[in-house]
Amino acid sequence: MMEVEHPAAKVLVELAQLQDEEVGDGTTSVVIIAAQLLKAADELVSQKIHPTTVMSGYRLACKEALKYMQEKLSINIDELGRECVLAAAKTTMSSKLIGPESDFFAGMIIEAVEAMKYSDGQGGFKYAVEAVNILKSHGGSTLDSLLVRGYALNCTVASPGMPKRIVNPKICCLDFGLQKVKMHLGINIELENPEKIEAIRREEIDIMKRRVDRILKTGVNVILTTGGADNVYIRQVEEAGAALVRRCLKKDLKRIAKATGGKFIFVVRYRPFLYGIL
Repeated sequence: MMEVEHPAAKVLVELAQLQDEEVGDGTTSVVIIAAQLLKAADELVSQKIHPTTVMSGYRLACKEALKYMQEKLSINIDELGRECVLAAAKTTMSSKLIGPESDFFAGMIIEAVEAMKYSDGQGGFKYAVEAVNILKSHGGSTLDSLLVRGYALNCTVASPGMPKRIVNPKICCLDFGLQKVKMHLGINIELENPEKIEAIRREEIDIMKRRVDRILKTGVNVILTTGGADNVYIRQVEEAGAALVRRCLKKDLKRIAKATGGKFIFVVRYRPFLYGIL
């Protein structure tokens, strides 16, 4: 990591790092543009213009620049042929990362974006680009990449005995693990009979068993959870003929719930409409 002391230099370093993380390219361009903006701002400050005024001017200029690009420079892709859109996609990928494979990725990206097309309710269309999920896999080349028409997770089912393929699934997305319920901190249990300790342990297990049973009774056959799952509940789901996937990313489950018309569940209630159908 580059070590600098000057405040302006630190800003440029952080800006380049952020550009690399978010976009993966264009670090040189963004530093050059930012440096010119800093240079112009320094000249304005030397003319006794208050820094707050300079920042307000930059914000206004940014707003007007975006407005101009939207109104004057943007082109509705519905008016263009596929070849023009393909050429535009190749141009955006002519970088040091995937430039040599731009022909391969351009068509794939267009297909992915078109799959996210939806009506805006005003006679136009929008594209939910942020809903496109990108998974990385070690061991292959970039040309091994493929487009999945669905939603791919970097996870596997919790048990080999669970079904790998389910037609017309009913999906449940949970934001909690299927694990033994433990008493909250601050709760004390006083027992006169030591034999009841085992009964309490069994009840801690049975609480989650009942919750899983409620979920399965709704007809759910795919359970996706952000947490882990104890073996006893994995067997329970497997015996019901359903599939369970553990430790999914929260953002993935939110997208899946939205796509299937379900809800991202935090608390178990017997409400069938909470579960998505694909």
